[in-house]
Amino acid sequence: MAVNLRAPARIEPVAGAEWAVGEAAIKKPGRNDIALLKLADDATVAGVFTRNAFAAAPVRLAQKNLAGGRIRALLVNSGNANAGTGRQGDADAQACCVSAAEALGISPEQVLPFSTGVIGQALPLDRMRHTIDTLGGRLESDGWLDAARAIMTTDTVEKGASRAVDIGGGERIMLSGIAKGSGMIRPDMATMLSFIATDARIAADDLDVALREAMQGSFNAISVDGDTSTNDACIVCATGRSAKLTPKSAAWPLFVTALTDLSRELAQAIVRDGEGATRFITLAVTGARDVAEAREVAFTVAHSPLVKTACFAGDPNWGRILAAVGRAPVADFAIDRVAIALDDVAIVADGEPREDYAEADAEAVMAQSEYTIGIDLGRGEACTTVWTSDLSYEYVRINAEYRS
Repeated sequence: MAVNLRAPARIEPVAGAEWAVGEAAIKKPGRNDIALLKLADDATVAGVFTRNAFAAAPVRLAQKNLAGGRIRALLVNSGNANAGTGRQGDADAQACCVSAAEALGISPEQVLPFSTGVIGQALPLDRMRHTIDTLGGRLESDGWLDAARAIMTTDTVEKGASRAVDIGGGERIMLSGIAKGSGMIRPDMATMLSFIATDARIAADDLDVALREAMQGSFNAISVDGDTSTNDACIVCATGRSAKLTPKSAAWPLFVTALTDLSRELAQAIVRDGEGATRFITLAVTGARDVAEAREVAFTVAHSPLVKTACFAGDPNWGRILAAVGRAPVADFAIDRVAIALDDVAIVADGEPREDYAEADAEAVMAQSEYTIGIDLGRGEACTTVWTSDLSYEYVRINAEYRS
């Protein structure tokens, strides 16, 4: 059984954003593995990054450059994370920015670098710089899908989406984005790598507010295996080629909704492509005292190997869900108020098995490739939704062979 996941047929161009891709044989030859995004002169950029203490060299440099001024380009490589590489990794990340800057006629401080792949190995810098040198002449406004392919690692399909938003007065804004990720997925800020652009004109501070709001219901609400990468980053760029928007604009809620919706589609695509995933599971926690409590319960269940392997087997061993809920870090847990359901099959009510529960009904739900685990804590009005996947034999194989 496979989770429903399809590659995008097309990702719409965004005025003021052009992609170029090239092959540097970073991990293996025969595929593009470097992507360069050139932005309009007056574009604004906002970003969120991993909180892993071993943040990769490109993450640290991207944070520094983003804080320093106007960004004109994003440089992304797959096949090598340039993480855990010490001072050499810092120098290599800077050297890649220098090459990109020379290719575009800008300064290195205007480039944000990103890497994804194997941790602890030095970049093949000579090959990469040779490829980056050629990218300035390959830029295309319609290059989003090629870029989505170039940044893939263990992904099985490209991940991308677009949104067109009518904001009134005959004006329309466009948003497009790509993402990569399928394993080492439990963001503590955003996602593995995601790059979104809009043609709206938005100040950097306002763009940052919109991005962080969008993250909570999208990239910060997914998990495949509970691991937070050293390289996670999510970047949103506003090229300024269409309408000006501020939080006071009547159309601002439309923009934030579109950004959130686009981010959610990309985030869910990552879970659907979870390494070896055969189930796409929605965890809907209700009745919590606050959202933080609801998220603690949701992620405790999402990260339970016993729950995830039962989901893979299609085994309605609901005791594993109950046990995971019970060990969540929740103060003064009232277990006699807890209810658990699989889709519309009620299993537990008031902390006890329902008398009318039939295992065959739950088994039918868990045989599906997509379903919802509903958990009502019965202690408040707060709720949250988190998306996760099962844990299969294939996940073990993929990660056991990751470097081969």
